[in-house]
Amino acid sequence: MSTLAYRRDIDGLRAVAVIAVVLFHFGVPGITGGFVGVDVFFVISGYLITSIIWNQRQAGRFSFVEFWSRRARRILPALFAMIIAVLAVGWFLLAPKDYEELGRSVRYQVMFVSNILFMRQDGYFDVASDLKPLLHTWSLAVEEQFYIVFPLLLTLMSSRLKHWRLALFGVLLVSFGLSVWAVHHHPEKAFFLLPMRAWELLAGAMLAIAPKHAWRLKPVAAQGLSLLGMGLILLAIAGFDKRTPFPGAAALLPVLGVVLLILANGHRQTWVGQFLSSRVMVGLGLISYSWYLWHWPVFVFSSYASVEEPSAFDSAGLILLTLVLGYLSWKFVETPFRERRLLAGRRQILLAGACGVLVLGLAGQTLRWTDGLPWRLSDQALQYAKGREWRPELMACLADDKTPDDKLFCRYGQQDRPSRALVWGDSHATALIPIFDDGAQAHGVSVILASSAGCVPVAGIEHDARCARFNQRVEQALKPQNVSDVVLVARWSLYLYGDTKSGLDHALKAADGHYDRVIAEQRLAEGLRARVAQLRAGGHRVWLVKEVPLQAFSPPYRLTRLAMLDRPVDDVGLNVAEHHKRQAFISQLFADLAKDPAVRVIDPAPKLCDESGLCRAELGGYSLYTDDNHLSEVGARFVAPILEPLFVGLQARANLGKGQANAAK
Repeated sequence: MSTLAYRRDIDGLRAVAVIAVVLFHFGVPGITGGFVGVDVFFVISGYLITSIIWNQRQAGRFSFVEFWSRRARRILPALFAMIIAVLAVGWFLLAPKDYEELGRSVRYQVMFVSNILFMRQDGYFDVASDLKPLLHTWSLAVEEQFYIVFPLLLTLMSSRLKHWRLALFGVLLVSFGLSVWAVHHHPEKAFFLLPMRAWELLAGAMLAIAPKHAWRLKPVAAQGLSLLGMGLILLAIAGFDKRTPFPGAAALLPVLGVVLLILANGHRQTWVGQFLSSRVMVGLGLISYSWYLWHWPVFVFSSYASVEEPSAFDSAGLILLTLVLGYLSWKFVETPFRERRLLAGRRQILLAGACGVLVLGLAGQTLRWTDGLPWRLSDQALQYAKGREWRPELMACLADDKTPDDKLFCRYGQQDRPSRALVWGDSHATALIPIFDDGAQAHGVSVILASSAGCVPVAGIEHDARCARFNQRVEQALKPQNVSDVVLVARWSLYLYGDTKSGLDHALKAADGHYDRVIAEQRLAEGLRARVAQLRAGGHRVWLVKEVPLQAFSPPYRLTRLAMLDRPVDDVGLNVAEHHKRQAFISQLFADLAKDPAVRVIDPAPKLCDESGLCRAELGGYSLYTDDNHLSEVGARFVAPILEPLFVGLQARANLGKGQANAAK
C-alpha cells in the first residue's frame, strides 16, 4: 500500500501526550512528569513519518520535494500564526530586554534551530523558562531537523546496505548511548539536541519498517502489551519530576510505552485502544499540535502579566483558553492548509513558507537591532525593567574553568595596601561588587573578589567538579595575596533546600544521591565550620554575609508590569516571617560561629525589611533586585552600610601599618 491507513488510537495517543504537557506546565498536582508528553510525540512522529516514506518508496513514488512540502503544510501555517500572535501580544506586554529576546527566539525558530538557542541559554543567569514565550518550540526544531536528515538517511541506507534495518537500529543505539552519557555530563545538550533525542524518533521509525509478521499478536498478548504500554506512560507522567535525570534511560518508560501501544493496536483494538479511539480522545488528538503551540505562550504571558499567584480557578480558566485557541487554530489555520483549500500546490506552499521564514526572521532580527523597541514603555516602567540587567563588568567577575589565574580575582581600591580583604563566594558575592568597589575607593583600602556562579565557598560540598576546582584555585592563591580579612558570601539556603522553581539541583545530597534536609544541614555546618577554622588558623578575620530575603517573584518583571498598569508598588515584597523561617538554621549556625570575636556576621535583611514586616523589592522608583534572589546595583548600594565596619577596620589597620612603617624609617 502506498498510503497509510488512519488509526484513531494514535490520535488518542496524541491527546494523552498533549494533556500531560499542558497539565504539567500549568502545575496541576499529580502530573509532575508531564514533560514526557514530548517524548510520546517524538515516537509517534517517527512512526508516522517513516511509514509514509517507506510506503511511498515501496510504491515507487516517493519524492523529497513532496515530502518536505507536506511537512511545511502540516507545520508552518499554525506555527507562523502563533508566532505572529506572540509578537503582537509582546508589543503591549514585554519589557524591552524580553521583547528583544523574543525576537531572537523567532529568528532561531524560523531557521529550525531554536533548540540550540535554548540549550545555550540554559544557564545560571538566563531568563527564567516561564518568561520565554517560544521555549516550547525547541521540540518542533528537533522534529524539523529530523525531517530534513532522516529521509536522506533512510533512502541512502535502504538502497546501499543489505542489512540496513540493523544499521538503522545501530544508529538508534548510538543515539541512546549518547543520551545516557550526556544526561549526566551535559544535561542541557541531552535535553535539547537532536543527536541525543533521535533514538526516540527512531524507535517509532523501527516500528514502521519492521517486517509485518512482527505485528501479529494474539488477543491476550495484545491486551497485555497495550495495558503495559499505557502503564509505562502513566508511570512516567505521575512518577517523574524535575529532579529526574532526563531523558537518558528514564525516557525508556514513555518511549517503550508508545511502541507497545502502537504495536498492540496494529491489527486489533484492545481495551486501551478503544479508550484512545473514543470521540473525545480523537478530537483532542486532532487539535493536539495547535493546542501544544498555544498553551505555552498563554502560560508565559499570564505569568508575566499577573500580579498575584494564579488560583486553581485561574489555572483552569487558562487551560480552557489554551484549548479554545488550539481548536480555533486547528479549524481555521491547520485544516484549510492540510486539505489544500489554501496554497494547494507544493511549489506554492514551499514558496509561501520561505517568504514566511524571511519575513518573521527579519522581524525577529529587527527587535534585536532596536533593543526591543524601548519607546513602547513609560519612563518608570523602563527604569524598573533595567533593574534586571547586570553591567558587563560584573558578569566578567564570574569565574569559570576558562578564567586564567591572573583574572581569577577582580580588584578594587588601592592594591598597594599591605592589608586587604578577600571576598569569596558565588554569584551573590558578585552582586555586592558595587559595595566593595565604592567602599574600597572611599576608605583607601584594597579588596579582591573571587566568585563563581552556583559555587558555595566551602570545600567538600561543592555542587560539581567545576566548583571544587574554583575553590581549590582560590585557596592556592590566598596565601600570597597578603589577605587580612575574608568575606564569605553565598546564597546559603540554595545549598540546603534548593530553589522553589528549579528544584534541588544545587542542594546538598547524601552519598547515595538522595536529598535529606537534615543531612544537607549537617554537611553545610561541618563544611563551614572547617572553612572558618582553616581561615582563622591562617590568621584571617572572617566575615559571614547572610543572604538577602528571597522574593517569591522577579521584582523587575513585577514592578515593570505594575508600572505599565499604573498600579501602586508599596506592597511589593516578601513577608519577613517567611524570610526568617527559611534562614532559621543558617542564622543559628552563623551565631555559633560568631562566638569567636574574630568572626563577624553581616545581615542585609534589617536594611531591606521595614517595621511593617515587609522585605521591600522597590525603593524610590528602582528595583532593589535583579531577579528573585540577587540584589540589583541600586539594591547593593542601599544595603552598603552593613559592610561599613569591614572598611573602617581595614582602613584603621592600613593606617596603623603605614604609621609603623614610617616609625621604622
